[in-house]
Amino acid sequence: MMQLKIKNLKDIKMIKKGLIITFVLLAVNTFSQERIKVDGVAVVVGKNIVLDSDIDKFKAEIELRSEGKIKISECEMLEEIMIQKLLSHHAVVDSVSVSDSRVTEQVEKTIASFAQQLGTIEKVVEFYGFNDEDDLRKELTQIQKEQQLIQGERSSITEEVDVTPDEVRTYYNNLKEDGNLPEFGSEIEISQIVIYAKPSEEEIKRVIDKLNKIKKDVEAGSNMNMKAVLYSDDPAASGNGMGAGGAYTITRESGFVKEFKEVAFSLDEGQVSDPFKTDFGYHIIKVEKIKGQQIDLRHILIQPEIEDSKLLEAKETLKKLVKEIRNKTITFEDAVKDYSEEKATKNNKGVIVNPVTGDSHFELTRMDPSLYARVSELKEGELTAPFYDETREGEKMFKIILLKSKTAAHTADYVTDYVKVQTLALQKKKEEAVDKWAKEKIVDTYIKINESHKDCNFDKNWKKN
Repeated sequence: MMQLKIKNLKDIKMIKKGLIITFVLLAVNTFSQERIKVDGVAVVVGKNIVLDSDIDKFKAEIELRSEGKIKISECEMLEEIMIQKLLSHHAVVDSVSVSDSRVTEQVEKTIASFAQQLGTIEKVVEFYGFNDEDDLRKELTQIQKEQQLIQGERSSITEEVDVTPDEVRTYYNNLKEDGNLPEFGSEIEISQIVIYAKPSEEEIKRVIDKLNKIKKDVEAGSNMNMKAVLYSDDPAASGNGMGAGGAYTITRESGFVKEFKEVAFSLDEGQVSDPFKTDFGYHIIKVEKIKGQQIDLRHILIQPEIEDSKLLEAKETLKKLVKEIRNKTITFEDAVKDYSEEKATKNNKGVIVNPVTGDSHFELTRMDPSLYARVSELKEGELTAPFYDETREGEKMFKIILLKSKTAAHTADYVTDYVKVQTLALQKKKEEAVDKWAKEKIVDTYIKINESHKDCNFDKNWKKN
């Protein structure tokens, strides 16, 4: 996220508004009747309830996420929350669509992230005070649905909003006159060469033979659930939630890889597939029930083991390439074309694209810590030594990274940072469109404010005076 000098609440709109609406657990238990009994209701917007404790929680989160740069009063925080609830309410009124598959995907990502931070899913459940994993998933599903509603309504409000070059120039000059030009952190561009360590043909045959044996046993009456617990490399198979015993419920829109869904939807009830390959490894699937466009299934995943010699071979190839690139006997771009095996970057001359911004620049202080440690001390044109990495799918590889460019931290310059300034100007104009929409919608939306918040001096006419 681009860093700005923060002076007041209005300056929040110069940074990504997502700071407020992407806190995954902000709304946890908002709809719990038990919690409402012991916690005061601050406001009601449409059919959405905001509790007193939510205000304190959101306020603390804002200050934490902004590293103390944003200090916000309780009333200011309440108004920001009410805007989100107003968006959510009218998204339902306007029939904004929600993608169940995207909701499920985001819930799984959130749970995986929390489990990684706290150690296990059981610790996540305990830490956030849920009854069990199912309780956690239901609440996260509700939260993700609301997030999609909010994002969908905002998109419909701002889809026609754009900025002209003159508006960008005016925006920049106004920031400059106010002494509030953004401070951009040190940024880099990096490229990579990747060589995968692949399993031997003998190992692949061993895995396929093992899956065929399991298939035969299941078709003869063995329990697929138990087989998945004993043999599957899917970490969820031995858990208690989704994926336990290899069990999943999927639709064609579910966030499973294409090959998996194609096999699943080609099977009849009770049928077990032949072994097939995805990026995660080799699978078999048993379809347990077909319910319209939905399938209940169990699967077993086995990932082939990689011999140490294959890893060493990949590392030695990259060591040789590093030497040749440094000696200028081959260019980095030619080495990418001839040797790199990572599809996305191979076709982009090795350049890594920032998934958040969509361009090739990474802000150093916001990079993955392990990657930051490898590249932060490099100079332009320097290479890392070969290093080991693996994907979440279990693919093992060695990499080298080239530092293509490095820009020092600086105050925004109109010419050099035009694209970033344009993004901020567009962001501000979109927020103004949402503000205008909110002022109009407040008039015909049911809003009830608790007496304890009636003294708040809101920017918008929430009190309908």
